Amino acid sequence: MAKLTILAASLVAFLALASVSAHRTTITTTVVEEENPGQQQQCREQIQRQQNLRHCQMYLARGRDQYEVAMVTDRNPQQQQHLRECCQQLQKIDEECRCEGVRTAVRQQQGQREQEEMRQVMQEAQDLPSKCNLSPRRCQIQASWF
Repeated sequence: MAKLTILAASLVAFLALASVSAHRTTITTTVVEEENPGQQQQCREQIQRQQNLRHCQMYLARGRDQYEVAMVTDRNPQQQQHLRECCQQLQKIDEECRCEGVRTAVRQQQGQREQEEMRQVMQEAQDLPSKCNLSPRRCQIQASWF
């Protein structure tokens, strides 16, 4: 009988412990950094000094058939030149401003391209820093522009 009482007490203690842990609440705090207006202005000025990344725009402006070839390698010497000069322009922009510069170059393509072409432009643009061996390696570009 004593063993049964100990077993019953153990079972009640176990159930109480399980009940307490089942009602545990986890609070997750998300810190959202407010955009620094001074930083935004500084980025805009740097991008403008680099002619709104004109060479990146020209690199991204190639025609639809050139995108399929370009996914593997850029064989067109003119495109290679635009990419080199694009990389030089990106290099002269602070790291924290580069993706905003790339987004600016993509925005310049808007309205000149069909939706599918814009997807290709955006995919290509996201990897521009990587092609230039710069940080960040990839830029996030929202597709909600079109």
